[in-house]
Amino acid sequence: MELQSAGENALILYLGKETSPTVSARVQAAAAAIEQALGVDLVDLVPSYASLLIIYNALTTDHMAVAATVRDCIADLSADDEADGNTVVLPVYYHPEVGEDLEALAAAAGMSTDDVIAIHSGTEYRVYAIGFAPGFAYLGQVDERIAAPRQSTPRLKVPRGAVAIADRQTAVYPAQSPGGWNLIGRCPQRMFDPQATPTMPVSVGDKVRFEAIDRDRFLALGGEL
Repeated sequence: MELQSAGENALILYLGKETSPTVSARVQAAAAAIEQALGVDLVDLVPSYASLLIIYNALTTDHMAVAATVRDCIADLSADDEADGNTVVLPVYYHPEVGEDLEALAAAAGMSTDDVIAIHSGTEYRVYAIGFAPGFAYLGQVDERIAAPRQSTPRLKVPRGAVAIADRQTAVYPAQSPGGWNLIGRCPQRMFDPQATPTMPVSVGDKVRFEAIDRDRFLALGGEL
């Protein structure tokens, strides 16, 4: 464990040096314990791959008190606390019609598009972080057989719901935005809805599986071409 100052009212806690399900579970468990321990002194917690940003209310507490509380929380964590999150199933229409890079990625991997789809949808992913945009969940790890580097020239507009791969990560774009990931399909599930409760279907620590669906099912679920 390494605890460092991250501003006048924030600390960052490092819980490992690698990206792994074990470290991610440790981050999730630490976040739950710290949230309960700090109570009203806590402003926000921002979990990532192997770290946790802790933002506190400087009007009600101070750096030394928060640091002591965080250290106590970590000392009290046990292996039983490192529990997995929920499992979320996201439907995906895999097709060149909506996955502009699917055929090129398959060719580069030396396999058919059906093989790529089977591998991508047959893997269970962990939500390691949420960032870049609200609802953009970084999922890992992609099977190394279909891992692919980012595009050399990012697209100016990637549509909402685009399912993509970059290196050994995969994600669903929650809104139209620029992006350089390899597009292989599209998901009709909204990844961020400010009017919904909760606003996102996944949280850090959750597991995600993708379910292949056909074009008609995609449209019936509200997907947009």
